Amino acid sequence: MNLLFISLGCDKNLVDTEKMLGILGKEGYSFVDDENEADIVVVNTCCFIGDAKEESINTILQMAELKKNGRLKALIVTGCLAQRYKQEIIDEIPEVDAILGTTSYEAVGAAIREVMDGETPEIFESIDAPVSTATERLITTGGHYAFLKIAEGCDKRCTYCIIPYLRGKYRSVPMEQLVREAEELAEKGVKELILVAQETTLYGKDLYGEKKLPELLRRLAAVAGIQWIRLQYCYPEEITDELIETIKTEEKVCNYLDIPIQHASDAVLKRMGRRTNNKEIRGLIAKLRKEIPDIALRTTLISGFPGETEEDHEILMQFVDDMEFDRLGVFAYSPEEDTPAFSFENQVPEEVKQERRDEIMELQQEIAFEKSEAMKGRTLEVMIEGKVADENAYVGRTYMDSPNVDGLIFVNTGLSLMSGDFLKVRVTGASEYDLIGEAEDEFTE
Repeated sequence: MNLLFISLGCDKNLVDTEKMLGILGKEGYSFVDDENEADIVVVNTCCFIGDAKEESINTILQMAELKKNGRLKALIVTGCLAQRYKQEIIDEIPEVDAILGTTSYEAVGAAIREVMDGETPEIFESIDAPVSTATERLITTGGHYAFLKIAEGCDKRCTYCIIPYLRGKYRSVPMEQLVREAEELAEKGVKELILVAQETTLYGKDLYGEKKLPELLRRLAAVAGIQWIRLQYCYPEEITDELIETIKTEEKVCNYLDIPIQHASDAVLKRMGRRTNNKEIRGLIAKLRKEIPDIALRTTLISGFPGETEEDHEILMQFVDDMEFDRLGVFAYSPEEDTPAFSFENQVPEEVKQERRDEIMELQQEIAFEKSEAMKGRTLEVMIEGKVADENAYVGRTYMDSPNVDGLIFVNTGLSLMSGDFLKVRVTGASEYDLIGEAEDEFTE
């Protein structure tokens, strides 16, 4: 039978999808990427913010139409939306044949068999269930890079965030299991590991009594075949001197750090339930740049959080201007029911949220373009992602660029290259967020 998987939302969700594909591949199923060729569709959903929720619902409804038309034998829904709105999905979309919670995706094979026997299974374990032991995966990212999910859940309880209610408490994946998974990925040709979790910096605290991310990085760096290791979702208050030293000294660990800070006004940070303030974040960024001068820093912000005043917004604008992040994204605050912030007073009007978001992004755009221009003349190691059609040029990424969220570099070369190849590139130009360069050994002034 032919299966189509639709994975929505974050890269952590994508890892779950790849593990479901690995499980079902071993059971003999084949996979297609066209819903018109599929017998069964599995939708792995997201509901972190309103837009993600809407995308998940619309996708399920589109697949439900295929079921109504008799094109599909089964429609299965899993992931965060399934966990959060199980009953609503059951009541309002009868075409859904099975529904699985966030900790139950390994039961996808059993769910399909039950559906084929005429049942409508609902499989929900505790959201605090032990982390998956499955390491077999079918990589969907092209084969040269992969996400490695090192923990599940979160204990922070930021007032705007629904994740702890859907994914449970923080649970680290045992180090031996992660090393084994990394070795399996490397054997399949993966050269870049991107470490993800709701928060990577707390890795190991629950299992080993202390933060073990630096040790994990050193263990992963020893895996043959892995050339880059990238860190995402590092909470600022958990970044230690040992972690900074590890990034600085481990050659395979990219000088890149994703630090979601959300805001820079102390008043807003306090209402968000965040555990840092403006001064501490500025101090951390100064330390990182002093210790690792070429570090690329990415962050995410929220505009229009309940109670955010024009003064708070101006504090954030000044902070963005001062810090000059290499990469920055902004979300307009999305009120999520069941979170504390949902019922906070002084909710900011939607148009004000969007205006403030746009102002921040316009400022960051100026910063990003200036930084791109300043890269001219530098020689960087580039991982090739693919060829530009009908041209002697390839598209790739530098250590400063995480896939799908950051920029690209277009490399002019007569060389014959494959996705996943590395080469030295001299930057010769810039186009907004992207760079242009030539292979170093072919470079001519």
